[in-house]
Amino acid sequence: MQNFCTLFDSCYLSRGLAMYNSLVGQEADFHLYIFAFDDACDALLRRLNLSHATIISLDEFETPELLAIKESRTPGEYCWTCTSFTIWHCIHTFSLDHCTYLDADLLFFADPKVLTDEIGEKSVLITAHRYSPQYDQSGDSGIYCVQFVTFRNTDQGLAVLRWWMNACLEWCYNRFEDGKFGDQKYLDDWTERFEGVHVLEHRGGGIAPWNAVDYSCVNANGQVFIQNAGTGKIPLVFYHFHDFRYCIDRTFRLTAEQYYLPDDMIRLVYSTYIKALSSAESQILLIDPAAVFHEQPMVLKWIKVSLSRRIQFGLRGRYKNYTKKNALT
Repeated sequence: MQNFCTLFDSCYLSRGLAMYNSLVGQEADFHLYIFAFDDACDALLRRLNLSHATIISLDEFETPELLAIKESRTPGEYCWTCTSFTIWHCIHTFSLDHCTYLDADLLFFADPKVLTDEIGEKSVLITAHRYSPQYDQSGDSGIYCVQFVTFRNTDQGLAVLRWWMNACLEWCYNRFEDGKFGDQKYLDDWTERFEGVHVLEHRGGGIAPWNAVDYSCVNANGQVFIQNAGTGKIPLVFYHFHDFRYCIDRTFRLTAEQYYLPDDMIRLVYSTYIKALSSAESQILLIDPAAVFHEQPMVLKWIKVSLSRRIQFGLRGRYKNYTKKNALT
C-alpha cells in the first residue's frame, strides 16, 4: 500500500480530483489522504465517496501552532506552511509506516511505486527540479521541488520532518529572503544536513515545464514514454502541471509564457490533462451543479496585446502556451 497525502481548496478541486483519478487509473495500490482547505471543498469531496481516499477537514487538522501564524500568511503561504504538517498528521493519526506528499497539480501516467520503492532502507525521498539550463531557478526556487516527497516512520525520517515543520512555522513566505523561499529552499542541504535522504533517480518522476524541453515523448500501446540523450526511453510516471491556469472562453494557459513546451508534450501530456480535468469537472457537477472547482479565470491579455497573436489563436485555437479546450480534446 502506498500512502499519499495532498492538500487543496475549492480553487484546485478539479485538479486534485483529476490526480486522484489518475492514481486509480494506474490500478495502483494506494490510499490518498486529502486535506480540504475550505468547507465547500470538504463537503463536496465527502459526497463523492472516493473509495481510496480519506477526507480531512481543517478542524481535524489544524494545530494551535498553525492557527497562531495563520493570519500572518497568505492562503498560498499557509498551504506551504502546512505541507510538512499534513505528512506528520497522517503518519501519527493513521499509524502509517510512510507517507508521500503530492502536489495537487500532478497527473500520473504510470504507477508511482517504481518511485517510492527507490527509498529502499533510507528514510526520506526528495525530487530534484532538474531544470533545463535556460530555465535554471535553483538559486531562488531551490534545487529540489516539494512535489513528491516521502517520509518513512523512522527516527531518521521523523527527525527531518520535525525540523522542516519547525522551520516552516518560523518562516514560510512567497518571497526570496536570506536563502529561503517558501517551504522549498529548506530542502537544498538535506543530503548534507541529515542522514537517510535519497534523491529520486528515476527521470520519469518530475517532468514539468521547467525541463520539458529536454525530452521528447511517444505513446506506445497507451503508455507515454519520455526520452532524451541521457535516459533512453522510459515511462513517464508523473507530470507536474505547474502554473496551469483556467482562462475565459473555455481556454487554458498550459503554463507560464516563459516556458517552451514541445509539440509532442502538448499533444500527449497536456491533452491528457485537459481530458482528465474535464472528467473530474463532470463528477463534481453531478454532485453540485453550482460548485466552484477552479480559480477565477484569467483574461487573455497576453494574446490580445498583439494582432498577430489574436489571428493565429483565432485560426488554430492555439498560440504557444494558450489553447482552446476543443483544440486539444
